[in-house]
Amino acid sequence: MNPQQHRPIAVYGATGHTGQFVVREAQRRGLPVVAVGRDAARLDEVFAPGVPRRVADLADPTSLEHAFAGCAVVINCAGPFLDTAAPVAQAALRAGCHYIDVTAEQASAQASLADFDAPARAAGKVVIPAAAFYGGLADLLASALASAGAIDEITVAIGLDRWWPTAGTRKTGERNTVPRQVVAHGRLVPLVPSEHVPDWAFAAPLGSQAMVEIPFSEVITIAHHLPVGHIRSLLNRSALQDIRDTGTPPPPPRTTADALRSASN
Repeated sequence: MNPQQHRPIAVYGATGHTGQFVVREAQRRGLPVVAVGRDAARLDEVFAPGVPRRVADLADPTSLEHAFAGCAVVINCAGPFLDTAAPVAQAALRAGCHYIDVTAEQASAQASLADFDAPARAAGKVVIPAAAFYGGLADLLASALASAGAIDEITVAIGLDRWWPTAGTRKTGERNTVPRQVVAHGRLVPLVPSEHVPDWAFAAPLGSQAMVEIPFSEVITIAHHLPVGHIRSLLNRSALQDIRDTGTPPPPPRTTADALRSASN
């Protein structure tokens, strides 16, 4: 039996909106999990006494390594990932862990793939950025549908009923000012938004939605391993308006019934 099956998952950023989902989903599946955050009082407030927790400061590499010691994998849920991915991934590898994050930030995903592929391979570990709704889901779908050989074009269309931004989402938006990229003629190039983006017909209850071109981390991850001529990503315009409106409230409090379902998507 793989000895790593008995080692826990470390969730960094565990007290955040996404981090809490990951910890609770691990518990639901019967997986050992360690909640890691920078504030001991907040960890005690969020999690029941039976959840192991460790304190680590992003600015203190040693504390990160100690927090991840004995774990099989580190799941980084703390954005902006432009700031957290590199130090957390480095500490994870030093502690002998695999690394996964949930970034939607193209620049962060691109840097992780470029900077940590060789060190991870040398350590016999994996580093996987963007393994979430933005990035990972579209990549999985594209990979499942892809045929052998070159692919002419992939279009990712995302429809959200609404987008209530968390504090982390707001902070990431302010931090992530890097120009967005698409794939054209097999190369990553800066996005030149089109004035004419057709509506997209989603299944009920969304139905027909006005769309806008806005690529997330799936463009980076798909292009990293699939030979594609063109990749574009579309988001329904109403969701983009939600996230750009400073008056849009954060996700509402979760009840017991929907504790494992994100209110953001």
